[in-house]
Amino acid sequence: MVYLTRSEHFNAAHKLYNPAWSYEKNEEVFGKCANENWHGHNYELLVTVKGEPSPDTGFVFDVKRLSDIIKEHVIEKVDHRNLNVDVTFMEGKMCSTENLAIAIWKELIPHLPAGVKLHCIKLYETPRIYVEYFGE
Repeated sequence: MVYLTRSEHFNAAHKLYNPAWSYEKNEEVFGKCANENWHGHNYELLVTVKGEPSPDTGFVFDVKRLSDIIKEHVIEKVDHRNLNVDVTFMEGKMCSTENLAIAIWKELIPHLPAGVKLHCIKLYETPRIYVEYFGE
């Protein structure tokens, strides 16, 4: 089994805020991330697929095609957007990095061909904070 990772970048704003809670409770739990005027991140997205290299090309999957799929189905929908307001696949979800990684997985799965399996979404919110999702 060979693992192939493509890295992409996007910028997006969001806020963490539970509407069922008071302003004070949101501030207590989410701190600055509950800012009513939003805040943004320079996200790094790493998408890892796995499979066996093709005997014809030696590729697990064409990296350019993987990049195109990620850009079309994720980056174009989130880049320079407000995740809470503008991104339909985040509708009704708390806009945490954890939930965003799960939603990105669900956006990509239908667009990968047979024989190529999505292995991991790694999403950096900052250089020191990231989440990994393996489809579990």
